[in-house]
Amino acid sequence: MRQRRRNVPDIGIARNQNESVAITESLNLIQADNLINSNDVVVITPNWVQQQIPETGVVVGTESLRTVIRFAKRNNPRRIVVATGSGEKDTVEIMNVIGFSRIIQSEGVEFVDLNKEPFTRIELNHDSPSSTNINRLYDEMTFLISFTQLKYHQEAAISAGIKNIAMGWPPAQEHGYPKKNKGIHKNLHGFIRAMAQKITIDLSILSASPAMVGTGPSGGIPINTGIVISGTDPVAVDTIGAHLMGFKPQAVYYLYDCINNGIGVGDIDKMNISGLDIIEAEKILSSMVYKQAISIDS
Repeated sequence: MRQRRRNVPDIGIARNQNESVAITESLNLIQADNLINSNDVVVITPNWVQQQIPETGVVVGTESLRTVIRFAKRNNPRRIVVATGSGEKDTVEIMNVIGFSRIIQSEGVEFVDLNKEPFTRIELNHDSPSSTNINRLYDEMTFLISFTQLKYHQEAAISAGIKNIAMGWPPAQEHGYPKKNKGIHKNLHGFIRAMAQKITIDLSILSASPAMVGTGPSGGIPINTGIVISGTDPVAVDTIGAHLMGFKPQAVYYLYDCINNGIGVGDIDKMNISGLDIIEAEKILSSMVYKQAISIDS
């Protein structure tokens, strides 16, 4: 397993009703500018699970994706690749209809559909499946950014940065449309943990602008909190996202499993958190959902 670029749990929590501004502010809080170098092959994996507009909270925003691309450009890496594989619809169709293709073309970066060949085979510390194909970009990338919306999820409890990679990289050619058709969801939490052990996330950007509540990963209620969480430890970022949704990591089994397997930090007292206070962030989201400020950390 490739080591993370910065192996400490630096977390930045920012709030701005302009999602792009919140992303930039959260990255500045963790001094993310020095993470990428000129020799890097940077891969950005955004959540394009299905063909719905960003305002629904199902997929990331178009201009927000531009912001992440421009962040990656700052230190002139060797390559920048936007790469994902939709779980429920043709990836390129989603890209074209929603407008992601316009952003990618105007920014002059590459695109790779992770649902398509060429593939390499990886073994997983998991029973079903015990291995999977993934795109050969896996062998080439040196820095991976996960960019997704925060959501409730009817099977995974939450959908955040780690699940975005775990479901975006395995190809639909092998696992079906939707990808859960051929076994991934038999033990979804175990599969997410197994993928987290294989695919290193160097930077996780988790947006609650909007977040999805009620259900998920689609069909829920979008709540635009203006909050964005960025961090160098994907387990820590997902843990903060879980806290905002009212869960400690013990309640989200893939997080509990990741923590116990040493993939990242799940104790907020051991994280370097800058920006918006986590209790305040929890109260903002709960007030918008329940009309009452609730914090599991107060």
